[in-house]
Amino acid sequence: MSAVVIAFHKPYGVISQFRPETPGQRTLADYGFPRDVYPVGRLDLDSEGLILLSDEKGFTDRLLNPRMAHPRTYQVQVEGAPDERALAPMRRGGLLIQGHSTLPCLARLLDPAPDMPPRDPPVRFRKLIPTTWIELTLTEGKNRQVRRMTAACGFPTLRLVRVAIGNYHLAGLAPGAWTELSSGDRELLLGS
Repeated sequence: MSAVVIAFHKPYGVISQFRPETPGQRTLADYGFPRDVYPVGRLDLDSEGLILLSDEKGFTDRLLNPRMAHPRTYQVQVEGAPDERALAPMRRGGLLIQGHSTLPCLARLLDPAPDMPPRDPPVRFRKLIPTTWIELTLTEGKNRQVRRMTAACGFPTLRLVRVAIGNYHLAGLAPGAWTELSSGDRELLLGS
C-alpha cells in the first residue's frame, strides 16, 4: 500500500492538530481525513492556506528539514503601504527574530491584490490606514516567522495565506477542502 499525502486548505481559526488545546476549538479532526495521517508542518490558528498531511514515515524530514531548503510561499496582507525599499530587509535576511537571524527570502509586492476567498471573521478595516498584499517565499519556518518579519519591517500582518509548498500550489482548493496528491503532485511538492 502506498503512502498517502493530502493537501488541505486550512481555514482561519482551525488548529493544525487533531486534538483541541481548549474546549470547542476547531481541529483537523473536523474534516474527515483518512486514519493515521498526521500534519506535516503547521500553520498558526490565525493563518490560512496549504497544509499537508501524510501517513508516510520520514515525509516531514524530507520536506521540512532546513537542509532540504524546500520553499514555502505566503501571500500576506499587511497594514500600511510598503514599497520596494521596505521589502529589502526581508530579501537580504539577517532580521533578528527571537534570537534567530532570518535567511534571505523572496519578497514582492502584489498589485493587483490576489483574489482570496472571504475570511470569517473578516480582516479589520481602517478607513485611514491602507493595506497592501505582499508575497514572501521562505526556505525556513520558525514559529510565526512571517508575522514577525513583517512587523519588524513596520508592517503588521493582517492576513496570512500559505499558497504553495515547493511547486505545488493551493489554487482551486476552497477553504476546508482537501485532496489526495497524485504522484505528479508529489513530484511538484518535493521538486523531484
